[in-house]
Amino acid sequence: MTQSASNRPAIAFAMQPSRTRHVLPDALIRRLDTIGRVLDAAPMQSFDDARAARLLAEAEILVTGWGSPTIDAAALALAPHLKLVAHSAGTVKGLLGDSLFDRGILVSHAAQANALPVAEFTLAAIIFAGKKVFQFRDFYVADRDRTRTIPMQAEAIGNYRRTVGIIGASRIGRRVIELLAPFDYRILLYDPMVGDAEATGLGAEKTDLDTLMASADIVSLHAPSLPATRHMIDAGRLSLMKDSATFINTARGALVDEAALVAVLKTGRIDAVIDVTDPEIPEAASAFYDLPNVFLTPHIAGAVGLERTRLGEMAVEEVIRFIEGRPLLHEIRREDMARMA
Repeated sequence: MTQSASNRPAIAFAMQPSRTRHVLPDALIRRLDTIGRVLDAAPMQSFDDARAARLLAEAEILVTGWGSPTIDAAALALAPHLKLVAHSAGTVKGLLGDSLFDRGILVSHAAQANALPVAEFTLAAIIFAGKKVFQFRDFYVADRDRTRTIPMQAEAIGNYRRTVGIIGASRIGRRVIELLAPFDYRILLYDPMVGDAEATGLGAEKTDLDTLMASADIVSLHAPSLPATRHMIDAGRLSLMKDSATFINTARGALVDEAALVAVLKTGRIDAVIDVTDPEIPEAASAFYDLPNVFLTPHIAGAVGLERTRLGEMAVEEVIRFIEGRPLLHEIRREDMARMA
């Protein structure tokens, strides 16, 4: 029997519209309003005004996204009926605290949906890096002929039987390994939480980090940014990399000692594809902008444009599962927070 509107759980939204376009298109809002009761399709950007107080007082489900205000004890005091926070983005660090778990409120996130475009971006970067596409492009454009590019084609480049090192069997790291499976790569994996048998099952060879750095033609970083992993890629490990190898970072800038990375890049010995930095926007004088062996992008590997709708779809599916009394597929528990990126 269909529930009457008054009996359907009340749903509100909290996110920054300028950062979340395409996350919840009208079709998804209508879907939510069919199974629940959308209080107001316009998201809250602050919990400090009268409108937010009114919405939070009634909301049982809160769908959040990038730019959401923090759900702290003060916000929870305004939301006595809240039972679920469905985050339509990846990390929830900085968004919620222990007081939410103390209340027994369920939390879900869409990190798996955000992992897909990052893995796709990484696959493209690996293929382009192996084929030295950026160098070919630069020489061809600069010379307006093929004097330098034709001899390059005879060098030991390309993607046949090259070794790719994946640092971190995260959601993204695992998806990258899956995407690499149809190609002729040897895949090395470093992750202290993964055993030999599991690595083999993923399609990779488990190894230690130093061996990976020294053996891989292309190194791709997918570890979480935690105090224990800060600057895990330091001068010593960068020095292990092969000449002409490529380092790819689509994870977090804090994982890398960037001064050490710049120093080795300035020698021209390795190349880099860098989508994330620390700070998030490098200083205007940063060498990352100018070095010819660096391909720098402004943190675009994750969901952009229409890719963002995957995030909203995953959050909506979690809301539907919750309303129908089924277990969440992407629940976050208190104990997960310490090891999350």
